Amino acid sequence: MKLSYPSLPLLTIFLFLLPSLIKSQMCQRNCGKETLKYPFGSGPGCGDPRFQPHITCSQQKLTFTTHTGSYPITSIDYANQVIYISDPTMSTCSCTLPSKGFGLDWNAPFTFDDSTIFALVDCSMNSSSICKSRSYDDGSNSKLQCDQNTQICDVMYSCRPISTNINLPISTCCVYTPVNLGPAFDMDLQKLQCSSYTGFYNYNDQQVDPEKWNYGIALKYKFSVTNDYPSSCAACERSFGFCGYSEAYNSFLCNCPNGINTTTDCFFTSSYNNGFRNGFAWLIYGVAWSLIRLILRKEPW
Repeated sequence: MKLSYPSLPLLTIFLFLLPSLIKSQMCQRNCGKETLKYPFGSGPGCGDPRFQPHITCSQQKLTFTTHTGSYPITSIDYANQVIYISDPTMSTCSCTLPSKGFGLDWNAPFTFDDSTIFALVDCSMNSSSICKSRSYDDGSNSKLQCDQNTQICDVMYSCRPISTNINLPISTCCVYTPVNLGPAFDMDLQKLQCSSYTGFYNYNDQQVDPEKWNYGIALKYKFSVTNDYPSSCAACERSFGFCGYSEAYNSFLCNCPNGINTTTDCFFTSSYNNGFRNGFAWLIYGVAWSLIRLILRKEPW
């Protein structure tokens, strides 16, 4: 059986596609002005697969996503493993907005950092969020989940937007610190009968001036249960690679500056990059041209 002539253009097309098949996708090291390091990545296959659904880079903007919405990431503190996000619907000393609240996905590798403080504002007087201590038979009291007896509410209500727009007594404010949103990590303001909330993570040494506070939410992350930095990732980064993973099996891959993925580090690909890649490419080109020559010999002209 003779091979037909149309197989020749198919092989020609294959030859033009070879360069794109040899090179893998490179992980970006920046998203806008923010540096990307493990466990975060610019897209699928980069960083740690556990974090990829929650941290994304789109149009050079780094975003944190939960079931309650998507929030801009303002900065990342890699040394202390904390990310800082903002909520455009959050009330601050500059403006008061209605909000649906904030929540973390229960399976997300994040927890609230101890510096985060939430204050619920404009709550109904009958709201269950305005908690009171519960007395037990042994005379002990349970810890307040949402505290009214705090200076934060007094200071917050000194903000003109809050005092003007809400115009309610301070008793309709309560504060979570440290944050305890229950096992669901969810703040449902509609259920709590509160119209808004505010969050901040730093007084900037200005406890009585809420205009100077750092508004937003600080979230802590861990590399693993033991919080050990993966040794394979450390070796990859020492060779100027970017830690990533195989999308098919979530297994570790080191993404090298030349665009090649390895299961170890980039030292081999850096030393032998030109020879290895060029040799591999010419090997495939040679095989393809051999097939073409074989076809040409058997074709009746």
